[in-house]
Amino acid sequence: MLKIIILSAYFVSLFFIIFWILVFLEKGVKDKKIKLNVFPKVSICIPAYNEEDSIEETINSALKLDYPEKNIEILIVNDGSTDKTREIAEKVIKNNKHRNIILINQINKGKAVAMNTGLKVATGEYFISLDADSVPKKDILKKILPYFTEENIAAVLPLIRIEKPRTFMQRIQHCEYSINFFYKKLMSNLDCVHVTPGPFSVYKTSILRKIKGYDPGNITEDLEIAVRLQRNYYRIIQLLIPEIETKAPPTFCEFYKQRNRWYKGSLINLWRNRDMIFNKNYGDFGMFQLPMILMSAILSVTLFVSFVIIMFLRPLVKTLINFSFINFDVSPAVRKAVSYFTLFDVNISPLFYGIILSLFGLFFLLLSFSNTRMSVKKNIKAIVPYILVYPFIISIIWIGVLFDLIRGNTKKW
Repeated sequence: MLKIIILSAYFVSLFFIIFWILVFLEKGVKDKKIKLNVFPKVSICIPAYNEEDSIEETINSALKLDYPEKNIEILIVNDGSTDKTREIAEKVIKNNKHRNIILINQINKGKAVAMNTGLKVATGEYFISLDADSVPKKDILKKILPYFTEENIAAVLPLIRIEKPRTFMQRIQHCEYSINFFYKKLMSNLDCVHVTPGPFSVYKTSILRKIKGYDPGNITEDLEIAVRLQRNYYRIIQLLIPEIETKAPPTFCEFYKQRNRWYKGSLINLWRNRDMIFNKNYGDFGMFQLPMILMSAILSVTLFVSFVIIMFLRPLVKTLINFSFINFDVSPAVRKAVSYFTLFDVNISPLFYGIILSLFGLFFLLLSFSNTRMSVKKNIKAIVPYILVYPFIISIIWIGVLFDLIRGNTKKW
């Protein structure tokens, strides 16, 4: 049974990797060079809840964008902060009276409501979400807006990087983001993007209003709105050239809280949109992307349970029981095992498939780094633990998510 589980996991993982490599070879990931000739008005919405450490830098980064000042509207939605977020925002506004900056203070209602508050008063042709812990590059607007080339393109997304990764967890996330956004670019080629992140996702304001904005009852509003755009047959474009930096959780505990919410929201939204799964009316998004999200969760939990419980705990318990009959005198057993061991004792099949999967995975990683302009040499110390440790970290989080959902435990942003 264990062998079947492991081989099945190898097969499914290998299938997905080869599939996306073939998509890369067929369609590529290079952003087309399109020049922005007109400068439409944009509304940048910054939702903030207790962001006193970063809100000033974020607002100033929006003010410094290489774009006509008169065509930028900045909407700061203070969602009931209990720290100095409001005071800091007011200070920035006072120091920039010539700029179009609006501060909206409301009681704490969650990020989705804060975004809808901004959407209601936005006057720009394009509506931009900007998390209060993120800093966009100055040229980001000029590199994103030209890609709204068709009426059904609802959102265009930049490449997100981790700002100054210092801790072990941040360095691992630095690698993860590079791989994930390369992967999202491949998904974009098939119109399969399933999340529009908070750091500088650019939307057509009219389309957001047409689909009634964000869902206030959802814990992952950026994923929910992307799925709803896909449900309404709008396109989402992922780019790799425009960049924005965001702060990442520095510790495992903070990382766990963030990803627990993300993955919990993924499962909740999958359940709410279960009619789209394997539904050919939604193209590759319904037939491939949504099932793959569900399969990723299943594989993470299955592999962790199989690897830890079946491969280690069960043999350990059995060995301890056997040794108890000889008063734990292990020296004769060790000598016998060493003297009779041969290469034929090694289970070749899982080892072979594991090596093949690792090689394809390494190739995918190198492709990701190359196309997101990440240095392998500079990040080698993070790549190794990312490959060896990260899958188990994610498995632990998925197991925590399942326990939370069983207990009915959900939380806000």
